[in-house]
Amino acid sequence: MTTANKVTIVRILFIPLFIVQVLYYYRTAHEWHRYAALACFFLASILDAVDGYIARRFNQRSELGAILDPLADKLLLVSGIVLLSLRIPPKVELVAIPLWVTATIISRDVLILIGMVLIHMICGKTVVHPRIIGKVSTVLQMIMVLWTLLKWNDRWLDFWAPAAAIGTGISGLLYTWDGVSQLSASPKSSPIPAQKD
Repeated sequence: MTTANKVTIVRILFIPLFIVQVLYYYRTAHEWHRYAALACFFLASILDAVDGYIARRFNQRSELGAILDPLADKLLLVSGIVLLSLRIPPKVELVAIPLWVTATIISRDVLILIGMVLIHMICGKTVVHPRIIGKVSTVLQMIMVLWTLLKWNDRWLDFWAPAAAIGTGISGLLYTWDGVSQLSASPKSSPIPAQKD
């Protein structure tokens, strides 16, 4: 259990706190719940950079970290995007994230998860090649969540939401291409020779 992994676990612990604060904000419309949700999301995002720096600076990359780090990112972002795309109570002055954006993000993550499981079962190991478009789409999703919670000019969401969806879609297609390439290279993907009688 490296220091970087411990920081990642702390990030994961912030996620239920974030969810609870958003739900309480929807129920009560008390602004301090929104501020608490913002604090949880912001701290979890900062810790993402911290654990990445620690892992690189002190050579603490590990197989556990390779699983926990993207898992923490996905849990935080998906929970935020789903909650902020739900029907917003009338007394809460927030703009909802469009459902089609939420559907695009969730669909890509589910397809990638299914693909990783399939590749692991067939090839024995899943090799993930991080792409810059994937990192850009993650940043755009974070901006979209923060922009909504901060109640900034909602006209900008007309830019952030499509940009996040397009980046997510492109990264999903590229990861699918990588997955198909791994499956095609596996001997188990070759046709089974016909047995002679």
